[in-house]
Amino acid sequence: MLKQDTSFDQCIKCTVCTVYCPVAKANPNYPGPKQCGPDGERLRIKSAEFYDDMLKLCTNCKRCETACPSGVKIGDMIAVARSKHAKHDLNIKTIRDFVLSHTDLMGSVATPFAPIVNAITGFKPVKKIMHKTIGVHDHKTLPKYSHGTFRQWYKKHCQNQTKYSQQVHYFHGCYVNYNNPQLGKDFIRVMNAMNIGVQLLDKEKCCGVPLIANGFFDKAKKNALLNTQSFEAVIEKYNSTIVSTSSTCAFTLREEYPHVLKIDNAKVADRIEYVTRFLLKAFMNGNTPKLKPLNKKVVYHTPCHLERTGGSLYTIELLKMIPGLDLEILDSQCCGLAGTYGFKTENYDTSMKIGEDLFQKIRHAKADYAITDCETCKWQIEENTDLTTIHPVSLLAMALAD
Repeated sequence: MLKQDTSFDQCIKCTVCTVYCPVAKANPNYPGPKQCGPDGERLRIKSAEFYDDMLKLCTNCKRCETACPSGVKIGDMIAVARSKHAKHDLNIKTIRDFVLSHTDLMGSVATPFAPIVNAITGFKPVKKIMHKTIGVHDHKTLPKYSHGTFRQWYKKHCQNQTKYSQQVHYFHGCYVNYNNPQLGKDFIRVMNAMNIGVQLLDKEKCCGVPLIANGFFDKAKKNALLNTQSFEAVIEKYNSTIVSTSSTCAFTLREEYPHVLKIDNAKVADRIEYVTRFLLKAFMNGNTPKLKPLNKKVVYHTPCHLERTGGSLYTIELLKMIPGLDLEILDSQCCGLAGTYGFKTENYDTSMKIGEDLFQKIRHAKADYAITDCETCKWQIEENTDLTTIHPVSLLAMALAD
């Protein structure tokens, strides 16, 4: 039985969470993680009237939890408080939040008509209208859809995956399925070069993080329950590892399900791995694909959720194994986009202020590529630096010796 989080008792009021919070630095209206998290939780337990709607300014980046010396789940407290107390007023911005967060629904509708949808959402007059009506900032470009999904491609091209002696199951997520199937293709290339076959889950839904961020907790719980049941089935039947190429998806599937959505994933959590951790372990055990020199300069940005798990070490060490690579590891702070947060008109200025230092570092680096593990970091970096930004797995795929 999952119990109520009472880790606020461990808070020693050192305020280091507020020092590390990117929103508190950029937006004076945000009370900060200490006040919204452990301090606020003590009051909210007494009475719901102490709930403050300013909690919606939290980006759920988890940097407060990364910094906390006492292990207080500050970001989780804020998210749970929003699930209990925040109200969805029926207005035009609720429609915006629905569209931004229901990624499976919107992807299924958009991918068959991707060229048309992409042209319409990128058209300046349309962006101006969205800015004035639903509150999507007109300086933002909505993510482009692929014409056809990754799952459709997989069914046509990957019938031979069972020939490999080792198998993994791939949680591709919404981004790979609807926006960037190429990353899924690169993942399969790398796995196959290591004599590992890739299987898809029979059923998979969005991990739930955009639903959590936009207040659609009931839908997020339904997705979490379906995904957890799918994981349990493949582990029981195949004793398989579930690998994700999204640092945020992997974090959500493992950590957010029990702590925020109250879905018991104890049977599967340890079998869910972010891809660079899985790959580095395989490389260090001798299963390294043949790599050719890749004479490129790259800068690496650590996403917030990967830093929360300590997983950036695996990505960095993996990148160091690519011959000929000139790697610069940035002293990264949050990029500012935070999933759907930075698309919203009311958050745009805060988002840009948070990310500006990162953008300047990348512009000055004069690199061939920026590398990051997070899809929304990719969108933010490319939009604000004009530097092509790719996933570590795609860089590995480029280095494979044919």
